[in-house]
Amino acid sequence: MPLTKNSFRQICLEKIKNIPQHNLMYKNALLHRALLKEIGGIKNAKIFLFYPMGHEPNILKLLGHLRKKNQIFVPFMEGKSFKMVPFRLPLKQKKFGIFEAGNTFRNIKNIDIAIVPVIGVDGALQRIGFGKGMYDRFFAKLKKKPYTLFVQLEFCYTKELICDSYDVSCDLLLTPRMRLEK
Repeated sequence: MPLTKNSFRQICLEKIKNIPQHNLMYKNALLHRALLKEIGGIKNAKIFLFYPMGHEPNILKLLGHLRKKNQIFVPFMEGKSFKMVPFRLPLKQKKFGIFEAGNTFRNIKNIDIAIVPVIGVDGALQRIGFGKGMYDRFFAKLKKKPYTLFVQLEFCYTKELICDSYDVSCDLLLTPRMRLEK
């Protein structure tokens, strides 16, 4: 049976669910160190981050570090996609259990760096997410493609090309123990 995007997504979700709880803190610390090595010294950049859900890498320490010298933006759900809003407190828990900053009238279309959670990645370093297409729609609205880092706690990769042409691709994939560049 050929590998499909949906079947690979299920394989990756199983891998994520089976990460022992006692390893999560360690894996998050290793990933945090790798992210700091890649972008920790950047200043005056517009950086798009996600606010982590339970199964995603916990990048809150990175968010705290980067917001001292950069403009940080996070997703704000809008219909079948989202827009960027400046990161500011307090956050409110919304749909899918996602925490969001408040809405803004600003229409932000340019960012320098995007850090995106992934479930899996195919041979072209394209994103396998939850299948809702929110990141694909979001990236399609940007004026120019930012430097994009995919992050995952458990390496889940296939050499096969199973993604669609519109799926977001990355410049760099980081896991706690791996670094994979285009």
